[in-house]
Amino acid sequence: MTPAPPAAPARVPKHTEADPSPSGTLVRIPGRLRRVLGWVLVIVLLLAVATAGLLLSAPTAAQRDSLDPERPGPGGMQALAQILRQQGVTVDVVRSRTEAARRLDDETTLVMSDPLPLTDAAVTELTDAASDVVLVSASGRMLRLLDLGGYAFSSAPPTVSAGCDVPSFAHVGAIAPGQLFTPETGVTACFGDADGAAVLISEHDGRRRAVVDGTALLTNDRLAERGNAALGLALLGTRPHVIWYVPSFEDSDRSDIDVPKSLADLTPGWVTPVIVLGMITGLLAAVWRGRRFGPLVAETLPVTVRASETMLGRARLTAKAADAAHAAEALRAGALARLAARLGLAARADPGAVADAAADRIRVDRAGCRALLTGALPGTDAELVPYARRLAELEAAVEHADRIERSSP
Repeated sequence: MTPAPPAAPARVPKHTEADPSPSGTLVRIPGRLRRVLGWVLVIVLLLAVATAGLLLSAPTAAQRDSLDPERPGPGGMQALAQILRQQGVTVDVVRSRTEAARRLDDETTLVMSDPLPLTDAAVTELTDAASDVVLVSASGRMLRLLDLGGYAFSSAPPTVSAGCDVPSFAHVGAIAPGQLFTPETGVTACFGDADGAAVLISEHDGRRRAVVDGTALLTNDRLAERGNAALGLALLGTRPHVIWYVPSFEDSDRSDIDVPKSLADLTPGWVTPVIVLGMITGLLAAVWRGRRFGPLVAETLPVTVRASETMLGRARLTAKAADAAHAAEALRAGALARLAARLGLAARADPGAVADAAADRIRVDRAGCRALLTGALPGTDAELVPYARRLAELEAAVEHADRIERSSP
């Protein structure tokens, strides 16, 4: 067997060791697909910017009244509204006093928090149109307008029961009251003591007026405590229909208060068109001056590394990993490439075709060559050594046969 010539120095491409593909080739995305992905990315970015703008400009649930029946946060009252609906009560949330007054009738309960943005005349007009009115928060003005009483400035007891003859409160149980109120003459005080009560109810001529500190008893984070949920049902669920009016500064009829300004109100009118124009300009500039990424370019290292050093380095890594199958696969791939070149076959010829050509050249059984070049790989180091020796013998035999054939007349 003729010894192989010394290995020539080889230049190692920059991307050889960092190439993530198993075959050592660079994975490239077709140009058309790259262009499509680029436009998809631009569209996604524009949609993200537009969505962020809408979210910043639109009022969120946190910006609404803390006693809003559509707010799911701790200070909202969405849970109470859902419980009323589950009990068969129709709950309509209204944010316009005109709409609320139009929809009130004898079978409807008007529920609202302190209508600070409304004047006394607007409040009186609204409450006079309702048979039942329940205030879930109140000010001294509302207590005066509804003739219910006033504030009690004494401390609330830890827990209290109804202590009054209102039938709907018979099964409420004990509650931990918040703000206490002092009743006017003829007003029923419930859930309190001699210093004040948590609920005031006035009933005259089939019209009922009630007030309760909903912030302490009926919000989402307090409703499950003690008898709070039962109290909410007893106050708001006496009639089959509830109109829940949510006061707001947008619905105000007062001229002596300053309506809070939003960011859109504080900025000049030309700001929004300029922002839109800037986004369109940026998109057009990206289309005009944008450059797509081309294919990866393999560059040579500034130093020359001998092929033998690369081979030894990879061999040490393979030995350290104890991966005999991977080492055998590398040996087989190298042997197939060299045999294909020696036998005049294509560089990517089928391993079975290379095995058949090698068997025909050295005149041996094809099955043996196929088992060596296409069969199962050795799994241990003990099997790897004889496998490597058989590959070397096959290459040497093919090279020797090729030399004899070339030297024959």
